[in-house]
Amino acid sequence: MELITKYFPNLTDIQKSQMTALYDLYTDWNAKINVISRKDIGNLYEHHVLHSLGIAKFANFAPGTTIMDLGTGGGFPGIPLAILFPDVKFHLVDSIGKKVRVASEVANAIGLKNVTFRHCRAEEEKQKFDYVVSRAVMPLTDLLKIIRKNISTEQRNALPNGLICLKGGELEKEVMPVKNQTNFFDLKNVFEEEFFDTKKVVYVPMN
Repeated sequence: MELITKYFPNLTDIQKSQMTALYDLYTDWNAKINVISRKDIGNLYEHHVLHSLGIAKFANFAPGTTIMDLGTGGGFPGIPLAILFPDVKFHLVDSIGKKVRVASEVANAIGLKNVTFRHCRAEEEKQKFDYVVSRAVMPLTDLLKIIRKNISTEQRNALPNGLICLKGGELEKEVMPVKNQTNFFDLKNVFEEEFFDTKKVVYVPMN
């Protein structure tokens, strides 16, 4: 938890208690339903919570912003972002029902009021949002095709509506078809831990 306050020192007491509660909740749920690699649960704050919050180092969402987290798994990046932005509405979607259940139970346990959940495939979700966020669920071009229908034309933020996703490793080939529209933000520039050396926030505006 010290890792989170190191980079986000202005959390309220409520946000701190919600962030602190995540470890026991995910450890407990992960023993029943595997949403995080069992070997990786000890790295929850660095590899999952802080990684999710990397999006917040790239974008500061205005109150009332609507965001869909596609392929949320156990709730990443949606739940950490929902804690950080209590005035932003998050809709967490995953095609695997038991993962959606874990994310929903965790959100309920910490009293998150700004999240909704849906168990469905990405193609089935027709609502409009200011942004879609995602954590390495599929190649970028496939993701863009699926979520184009979900991006609202109404703008609320200085950052134009679009896709904001977390990616790692070598992206040159993957982003080639949309290279001219794609923006990269290196997380190693804001987080000093070695885990973030190859991690990026990838942003594609979609007007």
